[in-house]
Amino acid sequence: MSQQSERVPAYSWYALAVLTAVYVLNFLDRTLIYILFTPIKKELHFTDLQLALLGTTSFVIFYTLLGVPFGRLADRTKRKVIIGIGLAVWSLFSGLTGFASSFWTIFLCRVMVGVGEATLGPAALSLLSDYFPTRMRATVQSIYSSGIAIGGGLAFFLGGWIGQTHGWRWAFYLLGFPGLVLAMLVFALREEPRGRTESPAALTGGNDWKLLFRSKPLLFLYAGYAFFALSSNNLGIWGAAFFVRVHHLSLAVVGTAAGILSIVIGIPAMIFSGYHSDRFSRRFAGGRMAFTALAAAISVPLWLAVLFANNLTLVVIMNVFLYALALMWVGPATADVHDIAGPHLRGLAIGIFFSIVNIVAYGFGGPLIGRLSDVLGVAKNPDQMRMSLLVCPIACALGALLLWMGSRAKSGNIEKI
Repeated sequence: MSQQSERVPAYSWYALAVLTAVYVLNFLDRTLIYILFTPIKKELHFTDLQLALLGTTSFVIFYTLLGVPFGRLADRTKRKVIIGIGLAVWSLFSGLTGFASSFWTIFLCRVMVGVGEATLGPAALSLLSDYFPTRMRATVQSIYSSGIAIGGGLAFFLGGWIGQTHGWRWAFYLLGFPGLVLAMLVFALREEPRGRTESPAALTGGNDWKLLFRSKPLLFLYAGYAFFALSSNNLGIWGAAFFVRVHHLSLAVVGTAAGILSIVIGIPAMIFSGYHSDRFSRRFAGGRMAFTALAAAISVPLWLAVLFANNLTLVVIMNVFLYALALMWVGPATADVHDIAGPHLRGLAIGIFFSIVNIVAYGFGGPLIGRLSDVLGVAKNPDQMRMSLLVCPIACALGALLLWMGSRAKSGNIEKI
C-alpha cells in the first residue's frame, strides 16, 4: 500500500465522529431500561425474570435474527441508508416505551429497538474499514466502540436523574426521540469504495459465506467473545440493581456513579485496548485475542471481589477495574473479524459475530441470572444476588480459555480467508 493511501483524510475523522455519535445513541437506548428497572418494577409489579425478558430477551430476539441478513445486506448495498433507517426506527420506539403500560407493550417496543439496532454494527464497522487503513483498524473501531461507554454512561447518569426526579417514562421520552435528528446526518454521509484500504492480498479473498465456518480462529473468536460478553454485558444489566439491593444505595447515586465511571474510565479503557491490541497484532497474528484473553482472565478474581466483599469502598474500587476490563474486547474483536473475513464477507462475519455474542449474553445470560435470582429468593433476601451473579466470573474463565486457543490458532494459520 502506498504512502499516499496511508494518509487519513479529514472526512474520515468526521465520518468516525458521526458514526460514534450514532453508537452512543445505540447503547443509550439499549441500556436505558436497566437503570430504570427499580421504578418500573415498583409501578408495574414485575418479577426479576420479567425485567430480564424486557431488558434482554425482547431486544435480542430480532437483533440476533436480523444481524446476519443485515450483515449480508451491508456487503451488497449502501451502508449509510441501512444505518439511517435503523437509527430512525430504534429512536422512535425507544421514545414510545415511555407510553407503555404493560409487560407486552414494553416488550413490543424493546423488540423494535432491537430490530433498528441490528442494522448498525455490520454497516458502520464495514464503512469504517473503508475510511481508515488496516494498521489502525482496532484503534479506530475502539474509538467507535467508545460509544458503548459514553452511551451507557449517559443512560445511567441521565436516566437515573430523570427517573428519580420526573419518573421513568420521561427518561424514555427525553432520551429516545432525539435520534431522529441524527439520522439526517447519517443519510448525508459519503460512501467509500468497498475494500479501498485493503492490501492486494486481502482483496483476493473469497465471498462464499461457508468459508467463515471453516476458519478455526474465527470459530474460537465467536465462542470466546460470547462468554466474555455474557459477563461484561450483565455487569451493565444487573450492576445497578446489585448496588441498590445489596449495598442499599439510591437509584440517583448509582446512576450518577455509573455515568461518571462509564465516561471517565470506559472511554480511555476502550481506546487503550484498541491501540495496544493493534501493537500486539503487529508482533504476532493472534495478538489481539491474546490481549483480550488476558483481560478476561484478570476479570475473574475482580468479579469475585465485587460480589463477595462487604467493604463498599473496596467493592467500588474493584468494580472500576472490572468495568475497564469489561470494555476492552469490542474493538479488538471486530478488527480481528474484519481481518479474517476480508472485505467481501466482513459485513456478514460481523453480523454473525453480534448475533452469537448477543444470543449468549442477552438471550441466555440475562434471563438465566434473573431466573436464578427469583429461585434464590432475592426479593426477600437481596444478598442472594451475589450467588446468581456467579454466572459472570465462570463465563469470564471460559472466555479467557477460548480466546487464548483462538490466538494460538490465528498465529498458526493464514490470517485472511
